[in-house]
Amino acid sequence: MQVLRTPDDRFNDLPDFPFAPHYVEIPAGDGSDAPLRVHAVDEGPRDAPVVLLLHGEPSWSFLYRTMIPVLTGAGLRAVAPDLVGFGRSDKPTERSDYTYQRHVDWMWATVEGLDLHDITLVCQDWGGLIGLRLVAEHPDRFARVVAANTFLPTGDRPAGDAFLAWQRFSQEVEDFTVGRIVNGGCTTDLSADVIAAYDAPFPDDAYKAGARQFPMLVPTSPDDPAAVPNRRAWEALRAFTRPFLCAFSDGDPITRGADHALRTEIPGCAGQPHTTIEGGGHFLQEERGPQLAAVVVDFVRTTSAS
Repeated sequence: MQVLRTPDDRFNDLPDFPFAPHYVEIPAGDGSDAPLRVHAVDEGPRDAPVVLLLHGEPSWSFLYRTMIPVLTGAGLRAVAPDLVGFGRSDKPTERSDYTYQRHVDWMWATVEGLDLHDITLVCQDWGGLIGLRLVAEHPDRFARVVAANTFLPTGDRPAGDAFLAWQRFSQEVEDFTVGRIVNGGCTTDLSADVIAAYDAPFPDDAYKAGARQFPMLVPTSPDDPAAVPNRRAWEALRAFTRPFLCAFSDGDPITRGADHALRTEIPGCAGQPHTTIEGGGHFLQEERGPQLAAVVVDFVRTTSAS
């Protein structure tokens, strides 16, 4: 597996992102001895309750920059990894290096490498497709879950028109400009320096194999390689009784309505104060970060994993 590593100077002077980098080495999963290096923002007391913040496509931990101070200010430990292929994490160069299963395995290895327990998972977009698999497969590690603009598809239902349009765009567009794509998933235009920060991990197209491949890994047919593991995950989630909260925005055409399936199928959703966050698009952390963080803080304070 050939790997690129974004130069550190690409991350200098990013707006509202003063966090020191932290790294963990994990197995690449290709049968070699060479590890992958995964980056994570890790702020707050090490012995505080852990909030694991998982981003999706094509963002990185920068997405959580306005949430992290709210969480740590409330006495929580905020851990925001960059998925392999994104942010400061290593970037395999071949699209075939990226599979759904590898992303799940890579993130589980990261959780183990950071020795995280009693986790409050906050997951959006692919953060949910990966994170909900981890909850299903390792439920004892997770105290509670906050799902925000995400879902766990099995390919048994038709993908929505909005997702299929995004999938086609992601494969057909010649210039895959990450910052502009994130901007397009917001209800308001981002500033130039914020758009540039989303572009920072990707000096050129050679670094974008993971970002290009992600849309094609979403199960859209019943015989997709991830369909069976995701069906198993749903069976496990139907037995997950720990607190589970949906906090979706009102302006996301990609995941609109997915919260209904979560709230209906997962026992831990019963009786929880599910909320709709107004004024946010797909990337609600970008537009309504402090508001979402306040929801998370309140959820941690008022629920027990027992």
